[in-house]
Amino acid sequence: MTPPGSLAVLVPAYNEAEVIGEFHRRLAAVLDTLPMRCHVLYVDDGSRDATWDLVDALSRTDERVQALRLSRNFGKEAAMTAGLDHIDADAVVVIDADLQDPPELIPALLERAAQGYDVVYATRARRDGETWFKRFTSAAFYRTMERLSHTPVPRDTGDFRLMNRRAVEAVNALRERQRFMKGLFAWIGYRQSSLVYDRDARNAGTTKWNYWRLTNLAIEGVTSFSSAPLRVASWLGFAAAMLAFVYAAWVFLKALLWGDPVRGYPTLMVVILFLGGAQLLAIGLIGEYVGRTYAETKRRPLYYIEDRRGDVREPPPRD
Repeated sequence: MTPPGSLAVLVPAYNEAEVIGEFHRRLAAVLDTLPMRCHVLYVDDGSRDATWDLVDALSRTDERVQALRLSRNFGKEAAMTAGLDHIDADAVVVIDADLQDPPELIPALLERAAQGYDVVYATRARRDGETWFKRFTSAAFYRTMERLSHTPVPRDTGDFRLMNRRAVEAVNALRERQRFMKGLFAWIGYRQSSLVYDRDARNAGTTKWNYWRLTNLAIEGVTSFSSAPLRVASWLGFAAAMLAFVYAAWVFLKALLWGDPVRGYPTLMVVILFLGGAQLLAIGLIGEYVGRTYAETKRRPLYYIEDRRGDVREPPPRD
């Protein structure tokens, strides 16, 4: 395969002022060794610290640096979308700025892509700096997605990956408002390969992904790529109805054959609470899907650009 003539590194950043300088130093050292045209696109997702000021300074000292500043914090998925829309290169590497994903792995991604792969994603063998509970919940999420989704999402794989131009254009054609990028990267298909690596601990600063945000992202992923929760609600309703029918038949037979009086206020309350909980669960699941449909019908833009640095191309008009 012909090596790419140009490489772009997409770096979504939110409140990463403590680490952005060291990240760029290490990234620039890697780019200096690559035999191709390279540039870096930082996307500041509405940071409240000095992230944009530091990126602005980098753009003045390194001509390879381009930057976009979103008008507010739209979320990492929107920041990556904005970056992919504005990038014009033969190959794109998506990487976070916290240095958990080492920039030194980029040459290995390029070598694997040279074997004919459209997408090379980095799979984590070890996750330093994370609690056992976070590692457990992450593994559980990926394995749950593997069973529920019709689109296989690679296990233990984040957004760190390399994509060629064909794969980038395919992702850019997907303009849904409720975005789960790991699923979209997998959904486009093409030839994909995994590169296993050990993930480092965060170099500086604190993670922006608390358990609440991670839970919402997990719900986003499941509801975006699977209708299994709706089927679960249907089967739960069917099972509750069958149990109620069997129990009603048993009560009737006892009264008919043995004259057993109907008693059991606690049992009645348990049944009512069980059925009420099952109904609320089903309504909540339906509400999740209805809410996503409602968000899609409004067709709001995925992001707005407040400022830019460097020679950032204007993307083609999209829906």
